[in-house]
Amino acid sequence: MSNKRLETALSKQEKLFIPFITAGDPSGEATIDIALSLQEAGASILELGIPYSDPLADGPVIQAASKRALAGGMTLTKALELVPVMRERGLEIPVIIFTYVNPLLQYGLKRFTEEAASFGVDGILVPDLPYEESDELSSYCEEEDLALISLVAPTSKERIEKIANRAQGFLYCVSSLGVTGVREELDPRISTFMDTVRSASRIPIAVGFGISTRTQVQTVNELADGVVVGSALVRQIEEQAEALKSPQQKEVALQRIKSFVKDLISE
Repeated sequence: MSNKRLETALSKQEKLFIPFITAGDPSGEATIDIALSLQEAGASILELGIPYSDPLADGPVIQAASKRALAGGMTLTKALELVPVMRERGLEIPVIIFTYVNPLLQYGLKRFTEEAASFGVDGILVPDLPYEESDELSSYCEEEDLALISLVAPTSKERIEKIANRAQGFLYCVSSLGVTGVREELDPRISTFMDTVRSASRIPIAVGFGISTRTQVQTVNELADGVVVGSALVRQIEEQAEALKSPQQKEVALQRIKSFVKDLISE
């Protein structure tokens, strides 16, 4: 993997903070504003979710965000087109596109990777693409210097090692089996899981799924190289949705989101 922007972000010594947002929730313009605000708040990498009607890995908060974005007319093409606008307005951190297999197959894998790279995307994460079926997408990503981010769950040591061996960018560790969503407590087995992943991985490891409080972020940062926060942030965006769409109230709403993030990741 030779994506320079991602390599630079991952080489910095501080803990990675990787926020997830849904493209088009509450609007395309708001998504651009939120992305820039998250960079200001300390995001290392942005995970940009493509709204999809059947998001198998997502819990109710992100499912609802997808539904709102689709109702607002967001598509895979329009989501990709947000990235160059973000870049023009000053977004320097890497962007990872989070999407499902079906939209990619309909779009065309080669076409998607070519357009994603030309629009300033740095990597792709496909939660329902099994490791065993990822060769074709992996080869197209390689041609375009895009990192194909691998997900690894608390399964067998052999499978973890197999996935880690081919992983690029950072290894996304699923904190517990199941869908995304805010959880009261982390899985007590996470420490053992992280030890297994750490021994197998030669690249940074980040933990996601259910990370929603400062205490959880601190716990994860002691075990891994960083944290992915999705549902907790998407819920904040939902609460600010009307204000984010209002020119008069937008700045206050963005400031609230930034404050939420800064509080979440402060030591």
